[in-house]
This record gives sequence, structure tokens and C-alpha cells, in this order.
Amino acid sequence: MSQVPAITLNNGVLMPQLGFGVWQVPDGEATAAVASALDAGYRSIDTAAVYANEKGTGRALAASGLPREELFVTTKLWNSDQGHDSALRAFDRSLAKLRLEYVDLYLIHWPQPRRDAYTDTWRALERIAADGRARAIGVSNFQPAHLRRLTAGAGVVPAVNQIELHPQLAQAGLRSLHAELGIATEAWSPLGQGKGLLDNPVIGKIAARHGRTAAQVVLRWHLQLGNVVIPKSVTPSRIRENIDVFGFELPEEDLAELAALDDGTRLGPDPDAVG
Repeated sequence: MSQVPAITLNNGVLMPQLGFGVWQVPDGEATAAVASALDAGYRSIDTAAVYANEKGTGRALAASGLPREELFVTTKLWNSDQGHDSALRAFDRSLAKLRLEYVDLYLIHWPQPRRDAYTDTWRALERIAADGRARAIGVSNFQPAHLRRLTAGAGVVPAVNQIELHPQLAQAGLRSLHAELGIATEAWSPLGQGKGLLDNPVIGKIAARHGRTAAQVVLRWHLQLGNVVIPKSVTPSRIRENIDVFGFELPEEDLAELAALDDGTRLGPDPDAVG
């Protein structure tokens, strides 16, 4: 059984706090990568329609032999499929590629405020959840204004908002709103996409004090903040390293040093500008 603790989403569904992401993993490599992750103890797998690797992910899930109820599978609706009816059709395509009868979490990938279709799209997700084909539904990259508008008219509050989050973009304000609304915070690019964060000397010193890697320190920081986190790798040794973060704890002084790294650096696009 997996050693990863679970958080309870706002509808009572349990979600592993640490999962495995397959962003930028080609479909032909996704099967082996997901198989390595499942072998290492991951039970939560995060993919998306736009990643074009739902088929490879589905092959690994089918071949794993693991009971479906032990797995937590997330996929996401791409921007071009926003809208009520198109979202329903896109979900059917994702489900077929994954070879599943249901997913555990289905997300709207970006709010696309200029297109202004996310409230209609959300009605489709509510229907998918009501039909039992997604155990939980949520959003990704939604900013406070998007969340407040969505929740004001929704029958179901999003269970999760998956956002760019790492020590240089700690998103304290958005996390506070999530707590107010009962939405779980999930971090994408939790390690900063390898663009210098893991070479930061502050993180290096903390890692040396604990006899851990920089990546393990950053993942531990996420977990202690209460974030759900989905590191990605195709290297089996790194996949195992990233889940080996439950045997130590960062003291308050380490957390304070990491908090001081937050300078608002955004590596991905501005959610208000996408679409």
C-alpha cells in the first residue's frame, strides 16, 4: 500500500497528497513512466487532454493490476473544448483514452476569461459528477475573481484548484481564498520546472542539514503547507526520490527561510491572459 497520506476534499472524497504528473511526457513514454510511479508507491496520476498522453497513461493503469479503487486519476478539459456540450464530448474522449469508467477528478484546465465560457463549462462538469463519472470536479489556474464568480452561481464548489505554486510563487492570497471556500490547493510545477529553483543556495543549505536533496526539501515544504503536489519525472530513481519525503520534517526556521524566497516569479503564463 502507498505511504502517501490523503486529504479529504469538500465532497468527502479522499485524494492522495502527493501524486505523479505526466506533463510533457510523450505518449510513448508515459506508459513506462506511470508504471514506474505506481511501482514506487504513487497512487495518484495527473494527466490532461492537451498532454496527448492519456492513452499511454491508460495503458499503464490497465497493466498495473492494481484495484481501481486504489487509484486516483485526474485529467483536464482543454481550452478549445470549453462550453457545456463540447465539454461533455471531450470528457467522453478522455475517458475512452484512459480506458476508465470514471475519473477521480476532472478539471477545467484554464479559466479563459476573455472567452467567458467557464460557467457553462462548469455546468457540464456538475452533470458529469452527478452521473458518477467523476468522483470530484475542480478547476486549474483560476484566479480569485474567477473562483468568486464561479462559486456564486454554482451548485457544486470546486474541490480543487490546481495552480502554479513553488517557493518563489507561494500564492498565499489564493491559498487563503481556497481555505475560505473549502477548495484544496494543488501545485503544478512544484519544483519550479528546473529553472534554477533547485540550485538556490538557501534550499541547498536546508537540504544539507537534513541529508536530503533540494527536490525533497521543496516537496516537504509543499506537504507541510497542506498543498497537494504532483512532481513529474521520467527517471525511475528520481520518481522514487520524489515520493521519499515522509521520513523527515522541516522545522519552523526552515519554513521561514523558504517563505523568504517568495518573490512572485511566475514561470508559466498569466491565467488572466490565456485564451
